[in-house]
Amino acid sequence: MNLDDTIVAIATPAGRGGIGVVRLAGAQARAMVAPMLRLKYELEPGRAVLGELIEPSGRAAELRSAGHPGAAVPTWQVAESGRIDEVVITYFMKPHSYTTDDIVEISAHGSPVVLRHIVELCVAAGARLAEPGEFTMRAFLNGRIDLAQAEAVRDLIESQTLYQAKVAAQQLEGALSKRLQPMKQALVELIAVLEAGIDFAEDDVSVLPDATILARIDGVEKPLEQLAASFAYGKIVHEGLTLAIVGRPNVGKSSLFNRLVERERAIVTATPGTTRDLVTETVAIGGIPVKLVDTAGIRQALDEAESIGIRKSKEALADADLVLVVLDASQPASAEDADLLRLAESRPTIVVGNKWDLKSSGQGSGVRGQGSIHTSALTGEGIAELRGEILRHVGGAETQVECGFLTNVRHQGLVRDSLAALAAAKNAVNGKVPHEMLLLDLYGALRPLDAITGATTNDDILNLIFSTFCIGK
Repeated sequence: MNLDDTIVAIATPAGRGGIGVVRLAGAQARAMVAPMLRLKYELEPGRAVLGELIEPSGRAAELRSAGHPGAAVPTWQVAESGRIDEVVITYFMKPHSYTTDDIVEISAHGSPVVLRHIVELCVAAGARLAEPGEFTMRAFLNGRIDLAQAEAVRDLIESQTLYQAKVAAQQLEGALSKRLQPMKQALVELIAVLEAGIDFAEDDVSVLPDATILARIDGVEKPLEQLAASFAYGKIVHEGLTLAIVGRPNVGKSSLFNRLVERERAIVTATPGTTRDLVTETVAIGGIPVKLVDTAGIRQALDEAESIGIRKSKEALADADLVLVVLDASQPASAEDADLLRLAESRPTIVVGNKWDLKSSGQGSGVRGQGSIHTSALTGEGIAELRGEILRHVGGAETQVECGFLTNVRHQGLVRDSLAALAAAKNAVNGKVPHEMLLLDLYGALRPLDAITGATTNDDILNLIFSTFCIGK
């Protein structure tokens, strides 16, 4: 990519809407849009100006010379300086812009035809169509943001819940980079001292004793291990989790599912075995996207269709991040309940005693599994407590947002690489390996941390990251 080019793209999603935005970035952005705009006032940095989108003078002649008869071209397209749309233009002067280039954003009515025409006019004036993610890549390459912040832009765009957006916004502000900075600084300082001891040995530069080197490596390793541990929670925040609702027929699984979804999503009848196939819905619980899976009742199958449904239920149980085992609190626990609890032991499990309203009214014995949550899908009793128990199993806390945590698989892999290199460095110290060799391990620990923030990256990594962005961002 040539950073000297002026690039253009539609920055709003495809389709029709009230407003659509075309963005230009580059040294010629302001000059390129001038012929197509009739402004009420002069463009000023950081101010929105009302104006009109017009056909540049001479455009009609160009159309005719290209073989377009005037009758075949819309009136607004051939009229000299004819008005096309009323627009709002915002100008961001370098370096105070998203990419640090001059940026002009034209907000027009969200007609795909009009937006495409603006892009065509800009291309005719010399702009180049932007590649996916090129605006954000320019922001990174120009030092406006680091690589972790650039990836947070994508996470913010793709967030499904307000909490996910809050986490991405904190990452965009550099929360993860700030958390990594002291570790990187301590590692760089240790490398510098060892390098100095090697390069200036004849000048009697003191060499650090092994105990001091090990202590300084520990000072980097321990906070890095804490950061690596945060990925278990960060992955759930970023990707959500799958929760399978399982139990015997007619214990209220589908009713509980509907309560959590807060609408009548699954069919509910008094006939046992109503649910034969998996029913899924994604909801936000405490800001975490949770994919709920309502399953067929697990029992001895009565026919082939039910047998297939039960098999799918067991597969859903095995694949789920968290399992909700629903028991009937109005009846004594059965052998089938015990079998089901044993089946769910391999997964994190919450035991729910449903139909608690019947037990309270004396219609059942209320025998339940140990540690279960009491709920009534009919009255809504215990649903809030159940949501809280789901969040407790997720783990983590909102306080982690402020200090930054890992939500990205790439980042987690790099942190693990750095920890492996630090472990190798400690072994090298204990093995009395020369400092020249020890430095190889320390540099091996530093490079992955640099790759998170983007201090040392190659073109392949950059292209992979930014190719997942939408065009216009």
